[in-house]
Amino acid sequence: MVWLENLIVQPSAVQTLLVLAIVSAAGLALGKVKVYGISLGVTFVFFAGILAGHIGIGVNRDMLAFAQNAGLIIFVYTLGLQVGPGFFSSFKKGGVKLNLLGLAVVAAGFLATTLISLTYGIPITEMMGLFSGAVTNTPMLGAAQQAALQVSPDASGTVTDMSLACAVTYPIGVIGMIAVIIILKKAGKKTASRTENGPEPVKPFITEYQISNPAIFGKTIKEIMALSRVKFVISRVWREGKVSIPESETVIKPHDHLLVISKEQDVDKIRALFGEKENKDWNKADIDWNAIDSMLVSRRILVTKPNLNGVKLGSLRLRNLYGINITRVNRAGIDLLASPGLRLQIGDRLTVVGEAAAIDNVRKILGNEEKRLNEPNLIAIFLGLALGVVLGSIPFRLPGMEMPVKLGIAGGPIIIGILMGAFGSRVHLTTYTTQSANLMLRQFGLAIYLAGLGLDAGEHFFETVFRAEGLVWIGIGLFLTIVPTLTVGLIAMKFLKTDYGQDVGMLCGSMANPMALNYASTTVDNDEPAVSYATAYPMSMFARVILAQIVILLLS
Repeated sequence: MVWLENLIVQPSAVQTLLVLAIVSAAGLALGKVKVYGISLGVTFVFFAGILAGHIGIGVNRDMLAFAQNAGLIIFVYTLGLQVGPGFFSSFKKGGVKLNLLGLAVVAAGFLATTLISLTYGIPITEMMGLFSGAVTNTPMLGAAQQAALQVSPDASGTVTDMSLACAVTYPIGVIGMIAVIIILKKAGKKTASRTENGPEPVKPFITEYQISNPAIFGKTIKEIMALSRVKFVISRVWREGKVSIPESETVIKPHDHLLVISKEQDVDKIRALFGEKENKDWNKADIDWNAIDSMLVSRRILVTKPNLNGVKLGSLRLRNLYGINITRVNRAGIDLLASPGLRLQIGDRLTVVGEAAAIDNVRKILGNEEKRLNEPNLIAIFLGLALGVVLGSIPFRLPGMEMPVKLGIAGGPIIIGILMGAFGSRVHLTTYTTQSANLMLRQFGLAIYLAGLGLDAGEHFFETVFRAEGLVWIGIGLFLTIVPTLTVGLIAMKFLKTDYGQDVGMLCGSMANPMALNYASTTVDNDEPAVSYATAYPMSMFARVILAQIVILLLS
């Protein structure tokens, strides 16, 4: 068994891979264990690595550095791909307030970190490690470490200390955020009667109207659409007991009944246009649309043909050519209004209403070959990784800074990922991956990165925690977790009239803390925290990755 002992103990490329695999597997298994309903998930890999490092398992340092960097790059790039489609739309209307509040949490945390460093003489690199753990944000730690190496290429000891500091305060970040949620829950009860509704609904809303406005009698649907700035889709027209799919040249007559799909907040504006709104609820989940339409059927069709990627829905002229209507587009689990200007993406699922023969023709045009979606688009993955590394290596000179700034292997890939996820279809680049494939890549990259971090920091972890310096670190971590989030949360609730669900979801998103979000979701009866988390998370994550590097470069 000497060969097995040598394989495990003797540092080499193979031994490094073996240790990383074992640490990752053990951490993922333990991460499923819940304590009071809270589990750390993939983050437990970090602590499994610390334990392995503490008991003296050494690995090849070059291989460890490569694995960490590769894992971080894969994680942040696929994260960017995931949030890219909704990144820019999150700034519209209700999302603006949540994003600004999230950025306020980020800014408050960086300001507190900087002030503590300058006031007490704690190195900014050490403070950034403590801050990364306090906000449970390991990508930010990776970005800060890259910036520290840019300032001093020989600062490997400093980078290790940053990992150690992060490891000490990470549990504090989870516990502290849950404490903030509990406090805001009590405060929210007092202000619930004065708060406004949650974020603007993203789901299309279905309403029936009866035509009674003389101003639109005899006008075509195309002419009526031009009279209103509100976007909506007319799905069906009932006339004298018969249902039909309207075309742009369909003439509207008195007492016609229209089934209209729009945003819920636009219902009153559309009622003023058509005349009367019927009381029937068309948004129930159990409606049998096929039975209602008799001769018409409703089908969901997948967009799988590469030549349709980035094409505007209106340019296909499917309604005029085939007499069908596309009522909504589902993208990554979110229903979108099927407006003519909406650009299709591979993987979109279109709800199509019409005669069965016409729908079959549309199915051939759109593809509807689910097997195609199971094939990974690796060209986009590798091209994005390459572009991200290149972008991260470009030096940018900022006023007042002697040394140029680089986005690094955390900043560059996440920006490219966001841009490719948001605009890749416009240049006909297929960036679609199934949710499970994207999640697997993200989890794989993050697990490898966290395992490397833990192995790097584990050797001196316990001796640091159980000494005066460790207690100071814990106190600082608690301060950096609770004060910025609680301050912004209370201000948002008291003065900006956000309700409790919005508030805690936004705070969890700004802290990139899914563990706390899981707890917050158990305290409400709806998915409002999850919606706010998804709105605030992308911009806050991006800001932390970039600001961490700028602060290190300015103050090191």
